[in-house]
Amino acid sequence: MALQEKYKALTDAATSAGISDLAVREQDGILYVDGTAADGATKDNLWDIYNQIDPNFASGDLVLNVNVAVDVAVTHAKVITQSSNLNIRKGPGTDQPIVGKAAHGEIITLVNRSNDLWWLVRTTDGEEGYCYAQYLEAQA
Repeated sequence: MALQEKYKALTDAATSAGISDLAVREQDGILYVDGTAADGATKDNLWDIYNQIDPNFASGDLVLNVNVAVDVAVTHAKVITQSSNLNIRKGPGTDQPIVGKAAHGEIITLVNRSNDLWWLVRTTDGEEGYCYAQYLEAQA
């Protein structure tokens, strides 16, 4: 219950943002927040609130598993690494776990340009996460 109090601002924001299928549960000292956001900006806002509560996501006591609903107006981005794969991370930061990879030259879905450093993307396999923006080139 202590974690639900710690992250109350985050769960309240998720509720007020209309996160669909919102599920909040505490298990083994970790708070899990699951659901689907209507857009990338809503997901980014939740990550911003998380970072305010736990700077740099250091405590590791929350799993924010909120994906963005598929949008009909899809934008794409090309992976422009030198030659290696691009890491896709759970959240916007190199300290976040890697949830997938995109190959050099691969075209992936650009969900949201979250900020100047991190863009929210989705692979053709449906894996969603954040990539370092300098390795992506928006496509028309």
